[in-house]
Amino acid sequence: MSRTRNTRASRLATAGVAATTATLLAAALSPAAHADARPTRATALANAAQALVQHAAALGLTSAEGTSVRDVIVDGNGTQHVRYDRTYRRLPVLGGDFVVHLKSDGAYRSADRATRSRISLASIVPDVSAPKAADLAVNALRAANLGDALKQVQAKPQLVVDALHGTPRLAWRTNAVGKDSLGNPVARTVLTDARTGAQIDAWDSIETATGDGKSLYSGTVPLETTQSGSTYNLTDPTRGNTYTGDAANKTDLCIFGICISRAPSTVFTDADNHWGTGATSDRSSAAVDAQYGTNETWDYYKNVHGRNGIAGDGKGSYNRVHYGNSYNNAFWDDSCFCMTYGDGDGTTFGPLVALDVAGHEMTHGVTSKTAALTYSGESGGLNEATSDILGTLVEWYADNSSDPGDYLIGEKIVRSGFGKTALRYMDQPSKDGSSADYWSSSVGNLDVHYSSGVANHFAYLLAEGSGAKTINGVSYNSPTYNGSTVTGIGRDKLGAIWYRALTVYMTSSTNYAGARTATLNAAKDLYGNGSTEYNAVAAAWSAVNVN
Repeated sequence: MSRTRNTRASRLATAGVAATTATLLAAALSPAAHADARPTRATALANAAQALVQHAAALGLTSAEGTSVRDVIVDGNGTQHVRYDRTYRRLPVLGGDFVVHLKSDGAYRSADRATRSRISLASIVPDVSAPKAADLAVNALRAANLGDALKQVQAKPQLVVDALHGTPRLAWRTNAVGKDSLGNPVARTVLTDARTGAQIDAWDSIETATGDGKSLYSGTVPLETTQSGSTYNLTDPTRGNTYTGDAANKTDLCIFGICISRAPSTVFTDADNHWGTGATSDRSSAAVDAQYGTNETWDYYKNVHGRNGIAGDGKGSYNRVHYGNSYNNAFWDDSCFCMTYGDGDGTTFGPLVALDVAGHEMTHGVTSKTAALTYSGESGGLNEATSDILGTLVEWYADNSSDPGDYLIGEKIVRSGFGKTALRYMDQPSKDGSSADYWSSSVGNLDVHYSSGVANHFAYLLAEGSGAKTINGVSYNSPTYNGSTVTGIGRDKLGAIWYRALTVYMTSSTNYAGARTATLNAAKDLYGNGSTEYNAVAAAWSAVNVN
């Protein structure tokens, strides 16, 4: 594995590939000579705490509100960015999150807030009871699944303050879970007005020794494993002990939002450290794909963006393959910090362990640890687009000849019964029959997998530009809303800009207008105000009607 990686690093350096995000930040944000030590995380926290006191009014903080730190970023030149969650009278505030930006000397510079509404509630005692809120959420879950005979349906309400949907109000956030007729999990989060019982919003909440393996989709790939006596375990000690296990076609059992039992994740073992046959008849073949996808996603975030693991703490996640019966899904779950893959039904989808699927789903984990974009409305579309964009860049980063980089989402897993060649198309999202090419005032009403098309289209245009072209053997033809010609700046710069926007400027309520501002701020940080890259970001957003 190390030999393969070193060879590729040498080849990329020779080719003059653009610098990583970390290098870009060092060049763009650090003075040529800087004698002072860069502030530590503890220093940033102390500076931010002081800023909270001095700028409480501007941040909308009152004596009834509390804060907790979610994330800290210290740039190469010492500027600091501390992200907070907010409570009101000890209740979580949806849309209360904000990011404090500090200068290199610790002085307050600015802040980005998810919402700016001042919170003032006459009471935090609900008129709608918790059992009533649970019933409403269960009904919403059944309605969302088109009357399927759901089993083991449970719901757990939590009292919150909703500041995301207009004037702040008391609300119940209820996680409703169950199993469909095949025994596969379904889940929905329902936000209910705690005074009237009216539904405010709802969204799906099922959002990854050196050997080698023969995968289903990516050919023969290198794997780092752990030897125990004469047996090898599919556990990677070089990437936070990430591992892949067999779910034995079982599912989780969750009650009131708490999983009292989970499908197993029995770690795959092998006698000779050569895993799988490349066929579905060998259960370890899918495990090879899952572990490989985890490895490439880990390496992409670490080597390109300087992020050490999904949560940035160096800890590895784990994978479960062969989950459920003919399960047409794959998902990231924060509660277990794990990736789960179904085998597909064989007609619509094959096993959902393709490389860009792994990159997509595990990026949901990165988003949850940073901007935590709410999974509904325009912010939900941006959440999905973030996974499409960065998951696609994982595929390009891997540089695998069996699954070369492209701007198609899930093209390896679709089967003839699906009726299309991919799940989504970034150059012209409407080719899937449902996604939006351009922003409109109604785009937030679409399913988040379709409203994501606006940002996916922006990302393709920013990287590759408009018009017809063939890239890696795939033909694309990307139009623009305003008839403009957009010149791309390349995938590396797209990734650098989007990742910085996500981790530094976006918040839970960021919409498309806010994403334009966030990415322009990121481009300004990395390349300078008025630079070619800054202007390209503006042009690409205008080309998808986000002005």
